[in-house]
This record gives sequence, structure tokens and C-alpha cells, in this order.
Amino acid sequence: MYKGQRITVIIPCLNEEQGIEQVLRRMPDFVDETIVVDNGSTDRTSEVARSFGAIVIREEVRGYGRSYKKGFSYATGDIIVTLDGDHSYPPDAISYLLEAFLHLEVDFLNASRFPVRDPKAMSLKHKIGNLILSLAMSILFFRWVRDSQSGMWVFRRSILKDMQLESDSMAFSEEIKIEALLSPNVRFAEISILYSSRLGEIKLNPWRDGINNLLFLLKKRFARRKRK
Repeated sequence: MYKGQRITVIIPCLNEEQGIEQVLRRMPDFVDETIVVDNGSTDRTSEVARSFGAIVIREEVRGYGRSYKKGFSYATGDIIVTLDGDHSYPPDAISYLLEAFLHLEVDFLNASRFPVRDPKAMSLKHKIGNLILSLAMSILFFRWVRDSQSGMWVFRRSILKDMQLESDSMAFSEEIKIEALLSPNVRFAEISILYSSRLGEIKLNPWRDGINNLLFLLKKRFARRKRK
């Protein structure tokens, strides 16, 4: 528990045996619940996660967004923190992010990877792709977001009930931020973190995922929102 708030950390994983061990070793003691969503791993990801006390949930249908939605359905904390299982996002920055989250009195805090301080953490191609997608999202939704593709967020679990989250793919990362920005009841902020090189196999296909994410932004912007 952190300052009276119950904390859940959710980590989607696909063959992250090497990275998840390092992530869980650095997990702060105040985290009440760590949920690892195994998205069909064929290595020892689940076994390693359980050995460090994580709750492991299996999601057989592949997809980044699909994994997160499964994890959200099991979360019990007041505040949810997300990060990847490849050790690229810093688990020991969780206290820093929570402090900023509470100090700024927001409901959704996006952890921006920019400026990237580790030259090995992100290729020039990925930097340009992220810039294009963040600019497109900022223009389409009239709100500057420095890192639309970041996978580390801090938010109140209570805001999920009002979100219309559709994507099962990599576009989920930008979609959850859009939903936060579109809600008049959600206060959104962004803060920089130290992003580092990932451990293990790279899953991202920059051209395919980049184009799909751009198309999703257009669909999300011009689709008629359903009323709840």
C-alpha cells in the first residue's frame, strides 16, 4: 500500500523469461498485487513469475490490448501501474510516478520515454515512428501527448468503467490515453522516465504496427462514440 492506496501492477508477457525475473526482482515492497498476464508464452515466463510471488493469468488469444483487458478484469487495487516484462521500463520508478500522480492530483499519468537518454534503448527508426504517431494523435485529438506509445501508465482503476476500450493489439496503448483525454472527468498528465534497452526477443514489427496504429487513430477519431 502506498499512502493509503492499494497498488496493482499489471505486466503483459510473451516469452519474457529473461526480462520478467529482473522486473520482479526490482518490484517495490509496497506493491500489493502484481499480475503477470502470460499471452501464450512457450518459455518459463509463468514459472519464473510465480516464483517471485506474482499472480499469473493466462490469456491464450494473442494481443497486447487483449492481455491488458484480461489483467484489468482481475485487478483489485485502487491504483493500477503498468509496465512491460522486458525490463525496458524501470520498476524502481514506480514510487516516483506514484508521488507525481498524487502530487499532481490526476487520474491518469503517462510515463513518457522521451527524451531517450540511453542511446541503445530505441533506434532512430522507432524514434521517428513514435514522433509521427504522437504528432498524429495530438493533432487529431487536440491535446499534446509526447509519447502516445508508452506502455507505462499510472491510473485510478475506477476510471476504467467509463472507457470504451476496443483494441486487442498494440494500438491499445494509444487508445487508453485517448479515452482518458476524451473524458471530462479524467485529469491527464505526462512525466518523463528513464527508458532502457529491453531484454529478450523483440516482438514489435515497426512497419506493420506503426501503420496499424496510425489507421486506428483515424478510426478512433472519426468513429461515432457509443453512449453508455
